[in-house]
Amino acid sequence: MDNYIHIGKIAASFGLKGEVVVVHALGKPSLFPKGSVVFIEKLKGSYIPHFTESSKPKSDSETILKLEGLNTKESLFPLLQKKLWVNEELFQQLADKNAPIGLLDYKVFDNKTFLGNVTEVIEQPHQLLLVINYKAGQAYIPVHTETLKKIDRKTKEVHVQLPEGLLDVYES
Repeated sequence: MDNYIHIGKIAASFGLKGEVVVVHALGKPSLFPKGSVVFIEKLKGSYIPHFTESSKPKSDSETILKLEGLNTKESLFPLLQKKLWVNEELFQQLADKNAPIGLLDYKVFDNKTFLGNVTEVIEQPHQLLLVINYKAGQAYIPVHTETLKKIDRKTKEVHVQLPEGLLDVYES
């Protein structure tokens, strides 16, 4: 979805009044403004808008969210485990500037060679994977202490030094 950012998923219902627990990658406790719009991906490629009624941060990676029109625990079942998306403006308000998800749309360079822009960030226990559009498909760029050289937030660039031959698997 252009100009919309996948921030997490609806993990569970909370209480009996139609609240949900959103697990997100925003990097800080996040309070969604009342009336803001979130998009729930009920089916692949089908994004349904919902207005927020209230929210309260639960932790750095979880927020309890009440959506308009959903007032019972049963009304939430079709939304559980579905991806949650927000527009770029709301993302900028909610995300910590140093959160890994903030690397979306950064340019990735291997030494001085431009590889592509970050389209997705996958957090794993010991590294990040930056997904970029590369050649005719996508490439997964590992980011950890051995490959990361520099992140320049002013120019929105990630500089890495990849192992010899890593990109060869994406050449076909």
